[in-house]
Amino acid sequence: MARVTVNVFMVRHGRTSFTARGLLCGWSDPPLDDEGVAQARILASALGGRMFDGIWSSDLRRAVETARLATGIEPVRDGRIRELDLGDLDGMRFDQCLPDVQAGLIAFDDFAAPGGESVTDLGARVHSFLAELPAGDHLVVTHGGVMRLLLRGADGDRPVAPCELVELQLPQAGGKTRPA
Repeated sequence: MARVTVNVFMVRHGRTSFTARGLLCGWSDPPLDDEGVAQARILASALGGRMFDGIWSSDLRRAVETARLATGIEPVRDGRIRELDLGDLDGMRFDQCLPDVQAGLIAFDDFAAPGGESVTDLGARVHSFLAELPAGDHLVVTHGGVMRLLLRGADGDRPVAPCELVELQLPQAGGKTRPA
C-alpha cells in the first residue's frame, strides 16, 4: 500500500504595527507594516517559485497579505487557522497582563484568554483544518499561536519569527505531527 503524505509548509505572517510595538494580537486585524511587506517579499525569494498543491491562509488580513506577496497567488482563506482569540488581552503588552495570565500564556497548554478562547479550542479548529488537507505539499500562512501549538507536538516549544517557514509532515492515522 502506498503511503499518502501531506507536507505542510507553515509560515507566520509578516510584521504588523502590533508586532513592532510588542502588542498581543489575536483576532485584531492590522495590516502588514512596511517591514512585514519586505519580509513577505524575502519569503517569496526563499520559496523560489516552488509549486504547492494548495496555498492557504488565515482569514485575517496580515496572513492573506503575506500569502499574496510571497506567492503572487490569492490564497484559500480559512478561519480555522486564525490566531488564538485573545479576547480582553488583544492589544495589550505582555508586561501589562496579570501574573496569572502571564503564567498561562507561557505554559500555553491549559490557557484560556479572558473573554477569548482556550488553547484547547484553538487546537480543535486547527486540527480540523489539517485533517481535511489532501495529500501533497501545502503552504499555510498562519499565526504564531497556531505554529506554537503545532510545534509543541513536533519539536518543542519555541518562538516563531515573522515570515519564518517551518515544514511539518502530518502524521499518518494515530501518529504525531513531526518536523520534516
